[in-house]
Amino acid sequence: MVNNKRIRLRTLTLADVDDVFAYRSLPEVSKYQTWPSTLDELRETVVNLTKREFGTPGWFQLGIVLRADGKLIGDAAVRILDTDSRIAEVAITIKPEFQSQGYSTETISWILNVLFSSEHSVHRVFASVDPRNFASAALFERVGFRKEAHFKESLWFKGEWVDDLIFGMLAKEWAARKSDS
Repeated sequence: MVNNKRIRLRTLTLADVDDVFAYRSLPEVSKYQTWPSTLDELRETVVNLTKREFGTPGWFQLGIVLRADGKLIGDAAVRILDTDSRIAEVAITIKPEFQSQGYSTETISWILNVLFSSEHSVHRVFASVDPRNFASAALFERVGFRKEAHFKESLWFKGEWVDDLIFGMLAKEWAARKSDS
């Protein structure tokens, strides 16, 4: 679907389920996320997610693979809001052994290029981040998102009230950022 020198983004498939389940089940990965808790639930989720077309309302899950060998190194999600198709949410998960190597930055940047393109014409993209997840917060700031809000104990998550950081970017901000580089 989307390519650059190091990675390729493609639709997740049932062949990816075991691998995705393995890395998303790791405590350091699942700490700030929810995801199906069994392989059967994950299979059902992947089947349901792949019925959607990228850019249509709802969640769409992309596999992040290395161009060199096709190895799945993570996944990214894009959700076009049901209430306004000009607004999207993004999220990303990278296997621990591939973190801190720029893959997240490349992936989010490519997703922004696609969402803000004339084909999709998204106006605003946002991300919801647990403030204890310093790496994710730093990622979105590095890519150029603004921290728009810090909601205190606004989400009930894994048996406790947690804070929620909202990062946002407008199409015109992305265009200005790209023209400056």
